[in-house]
Amino acid sequence: MTDDHLEQLEEETHLPEAHPFSGYLRTFFRGPGRSRSLTREEAFDAFSMILRDEVEPIQLGAFLLMLRYRAETPDELAGMIEAVRKAARLELDDESLVPEKCHPMLDWPSYAAGRTRGLPWFVMSAMLLSRNGIPVLMHGYNSHLSNGVGTEVAIKALKLPIAMSADEARSDIASKGFAYLPLRHIHPKLQELLGLRPLLGLRSPVNTLLRLLNPLQARAAFLGVFHPAFLDVHRETGKLLELPRIGVIKGGGGEAERTPFKHVDLRMLDNGELSDVRWPELLPRTEKDDADSSPVTLKHFLAVWRGEVEDRAAIARIKGSAAMGAFLAGKADYIDEAESLIEDWWEKRDREIG
Repeated sequence: MTDDHLEQLEEETHLPEAHPFSGYLRTFFRGPGRSRSLTREEAFDAFSMILRDEVEPIQLGAFLLMLRYRAETPDELAGMIEAVRKAARLELDDESLVPEKCHPMLDWPSYAAGRTRGLPWFVMSAMLLSRNGIPVLMHGYNSHLSNGVGTEVAIKALKLPIAMSADEARSDIASKGFAYLPLRHIHPKLQELLGLRPLLGLRSPVNTLLRLLNPLQARAAFLGVFHPAFLDVHRETGKLLELPRIGVIKGGGGEAERTPFKHVDLRMLDNGELSDVRWPELLPRTEKDDADSSPVTLKHFLAVWRGEVEDRAAIARIKGSAAMGAFLAGKADYIDEAESLIEDWWEKRDREIG
């Protein structure tokens, strides 16, 4: 055999070089007894590669589905959140240079999707707080919403500001006490990842991590989840990220919205300490059927704020969610105090839109 034939044979048997991302997949898929979760640092590196489009589609699908299958750990979530914050340039070199008036007091993520979402009454809760000295940043994207009205649509109807960037959101907070930052203006790749749901058939860890993103470093955050198993995952991840104060509830459609027909447990993280606060039901359950038959239209939505229609369940959702928000923001120390405060603000509200 000639030297040329030997060189050709060597080329044919040479294995291709492993893709840089493949090591993270090997960590997941080695089999019983050998596979493990990613460390915080590994999750940071892996998700940074995803955000830079440095992975192949088959790798991305495998990564997201494995995390979904065995549930993401707090360490993995913390690493991925840190990767997003860096890629989206949300970390400022010196937060002290940002004027105090540009800081939100309460972060209110909205990422619910699916068939169980009706009208987003919690947007009015946030607006009520923002009109009474509690600046609120809302951010999100309602992917594949098949029932009800999306958060951004409701915000437009209420003539609330929609920011094109984090800096613009800070400006809106300073001037109007409220800002909505769409996910596409935080990092477009994140919205693309959420858009994979029809292909994957399932939600992905991106749905989880975005709720804890807190883009403008608010002092407190109010989170809603659909699956109860994620209540403590969010608190434990928040503890790793050293978030000062968060409250998590199983909310309507997965949003931070308090249902009025049963008690709601607010799972809290407060300066590293975990606690649960049980909030009582606001309305008898016999009224639920009537509430479910209410119109799911923007006309009805706006009419409730203006006082043109009496929708007891909607008003209870607005006031109940706002009371939780005020409590988390530190404006009240007790449930009764928070609910009394909100009752006063609701009765005295300016009923004009915009």
